[in-house]
Amino acid sequence: MDITFENVSYTYQKNTPFEHKALENISFHIPKRSFVAIIGHTGSGKSTLIQHLNGLLIPTEGKVTIGEYELTKEKKPENMKALRSKVGIVFQYPEHQLFEETVEKDIAFGPKNFGLDDATIEKRIKEVLPKVGLSEELLSRSPFDLSGGQMRRVAIAGVLASKPSVYVLDEPTAGLDPRGQKEIMDMFYELHHEEKATTILVTHNMEDALKYADYIIILNKGKKYMEGTPEEIFKHEEALHNVHLKVPQSIQFIKQFNERFQTDIPLKKHSLEELAEKIVKTIRSKTDE
Repeated sequence: MDITFENVSYTYQKNTPFEHKALENISFHIPKRSFVAIIGHTGSGKSTLIQHLNGLLIPTEGKVTIGEYELTKEKKPENMKALRSKVGIVFQYPEHQLFEETVEKDIAFGPKNFGLDDATIEKRIKEVLPKVGLSEELLSRSPFDLSGGQMRRVAIAGVLASKPSVYVLDEPTAGLDPRGQKEIMDMFYELHHEEKATTILVTHNMEDALKYADYIIILNKGKKYMEGTPEEIFKHEEALHNVHLKVPQSIQFIKQFNERFQTDIPLKKHSLEELAEKIVKTIRSKTDE
């Protein structure tokens, strides 16, 4: 599903002494099936923005379009449940939202709420379990008897079982160790391609933005500060530094290497193998000279 924000602003507690403008005149377009990272520090407006994607918040000004659905202060979809079935949000620490007696019931909650029949739900559960790395043996257990990592996977399975067209990932690796972070992000990256979904990753991790995203939108104090491909964004080190963001270490290394050896290895995502191969070729060519 395509997503478009047109001059969107959002104000909390409007016309009260506590009025606060969280988003101001934000416009961007996310084509369907793209993987976009939204980056910004606390207070930048990230959480407010993603709550517009399934109608939890309605713009104070401007228009949000998600596929066929439009949200403005004058108009919102008649069937908001249909929109929410299309946009699956994995909130930060999703395991905190578990509440059912068994893993199976927890995964089934979302699809059942969206009106799917029991046979379809059962089929969906069996489909999503291997995708999140869980065994069917866990279905009868209480989610609260599982490890933290397993609980997070159960919560994610509940989102996937509704088969949304858009995945919204709000800091999905928060609190996980480096191995767990990589496993979760690799899992979402595979799902993004398998399901041909539109994926929006909210993060402050610039390494993840470089590795997984096709496009980056940076927010600062409720405004769009910068947008572009990772290659375009990471060329502007000083601009990123001004909003307390750092260029990924791999990009910093390539820049320093290029400067030292007067080479032009492109500033883009490389696997470690690709980067090592380019460096070896460069050093050999310089040695031959």
